[in-house]
Amino acid sequence: MQIASALIASVQSIKQPTDSRGRFFLKGIGITKHILAICLAMGFGQFANSEEISAQQDSFTELLDEIWNFELVETPLLATNVGDPRGQSNLSDDSLEAIQNRQIKRTEFLNRLKTFNPKSLTELSQIDYELTQLRLTSQLDAFEFKTHLLPINNREGFHISFPELPNVMQPESIEDFRNYIARLRDFPRYTDQQISLMRLGIQEGLTQPAIIMRDSGRQAEAQVVGDPTTSIFYTKIEEAAKRTLSSEQWDDLSESLNEAITQSVIPSYRKFAQFLKNEYLPACRGTISVSALPRGREFYRNRVEFFTTLQITPEELHETGIRENERIRNEMNSIREKVGFKDDLKAFLEYLRTDPKFYPKTPDELLKEAAFILKKADGKLPELFGHLPRIPYGLREIPEYVAPQTTSAYYWPPATDGTRGGFYYLNTYNLSSRPLYQLEALSLHEAVPGHHLQLSIQAELKNLHPMSRESNLNAFIEGWALYSERLGKEIGFYQDPYQDFGRLSMEAWRASRLVVDTGIHWFGWSRQKAIDYMSENTALSRHNIIAEVDRYIGWPGQALSYKTGELAIRRIRRQAEETLKDQFDIREFHDRVLEAGSIPLPLLESRVNRWIVDKQK
Repeated sequence: MQIASALIASVQSIKQPTDSRGRFFLKGIGITKHILAICLAMGFGQFANSEEISAQQDSFTELLDEIWNFELVETPLLATNVGDPRGQSNLSDDSLEAIQNRQIKRTEFLNRLKTFNPKSLTELSQIDYELTQLRLTSQLDAFEFKTHLLPINNREGFHISFPELPNVMQPESIEDFRNYIARLRDFPRYTDQQISLMRLGIQEGLTQPAIIMRDSGRQAEAQVVGDPTTSIFYTKIEEAAKRTLSSEQWDDLSESLNEAITQSVIPSYRKFAQFLKNEYLPACRGTISVSALPRGREFYRNRVEFFTTLQITPEELHETGIRENERIRNEMNSIREKVGFKDDLKAFLEYLRTDPKFYPKTPDELLKEAAFILKKADGKLPELFGHLPRIPYGLREIPEYVAPQTTSAYYWPPATDGTRGGFYYLNTYNLSSRPLYQLEALSLHEAVPGHHLQLSIQAELKNLHPMSRESNLNAFIEGWALYSERLGKEIGFYQDPYQDFGRLSMEAWRASRLVVDTGIHWFGWSRQKAIDYMSENTALSRHNIIAEVDRYIGWPGQALSYKTGELAIRRIRRQAEETLKDQFDIREFHDRVLEAGSIPLPLLESRVNRWIVDKQK
């Protein structure tokens, strides 16, 4: 799953509930040092008497709500998604002063949090306590690592995500449309703030590798159009306006919209494109490893812990990836022999990459095939889950302005209030690199039973604090989606051996990430060595391999989450099956895994272990 920026992250939307019970995880650094404390709190903590719990609970809930309200005010687009009326005409303040002030406030929150005795809280609130502490500490640590000076990479950034604003806001009333236009007018200020941060990054030696930023100027220029009525900022809103407004109302608004695009949006994108070409790209570094940055190796260890939620070293991850690829390679060879291909695996991979019969001829062919796969999967879900989400999902093409640089597919999460479904975005650019034999695994990963099912269930959970439903814990989310690819075998997919080979290639892709990500950022691999390793171990097209390697270069550690999470979920399931034997119910197990949203892997294991004990009583 690719969710490409702070704007996109903020659209994992929710309504603000009245109570604050439950668990939550928020992005940050330094997760794993508190995992044991969380698990102890869940299963082994000594609770105070009911009077003390009651006395502390209200004050603790008030603090959580205060922290949440602070986040809504500081991030207006987040407020949009939770239905909060504040700041609907604004974008966030990303000036250095505002960023520093946020850290001061978060330090204050952390100090106040520490005045509570976790043992005087309910069991669920003890988890809230630990994870709130993690949230605040990680935000402060992220500031110390100066990640705000690297606000974009080759696939993420405000310039890539801002065109999704019509989808995020989904205006209906006159006021909604006016707020949308006001945000367009606010874009020049916001753009200038991003440029200021990046200029400071240049001064401090914190820049992206030049090799991955070579197309960034064109990404920005894609929004520089001669006719504002052809701009995505106009066309998407025009469609919405015609559904909800009278022609007279639209006539009144369209002139203001035209002006905002002409005088604010287009000049800002032009300015940013020029900044990228004339200032930022010439200052980008020649190295590709994050270890080359100031405190880079320390930061990468941080990323390893953050994206895996485990106390594990880069060396261990590297070796795990190599072992997994050896196992997958043996299974690949079995399929190669099954289909009667006489040459070796290398030749078979080349055959799969180059024979036109494995590739769609048109975008519609690719989209229709994916839709058929998903409709088939929808009907099989009750065999695997007792609880299914109400929120629907749709299928869209990845926008042209980002398609050449991005991956085969990604998922856009839904709004929890039911105003927006989830969307599976499929890349129809360069169809000769979009093999149909991987489409079953890819679709199960991105939609159901993968990202859409898990994130929609999370969005609909009622027992979590609002911040919990904003959880974006990669080891759980991506681990579940990769686990879901294998689930297809249990509901009738991969009957075609080529599709099963495609599944294995997708799995090898994730195993190779463990090797390549650590290879680049810890062991000093060159970009070409990473490309060669991916070519030798997956059936990905060369276009996809290059795009993927450049992604790992620009997003250190994130690619580690997929295989790490999948291995953990498979191991936890195996333990449950071996322990419960005939008592094991796959639907109950999956419901247990998904019922608390995306949580750290050790906490998931603790929760499943308690379920096992309860089943044995």
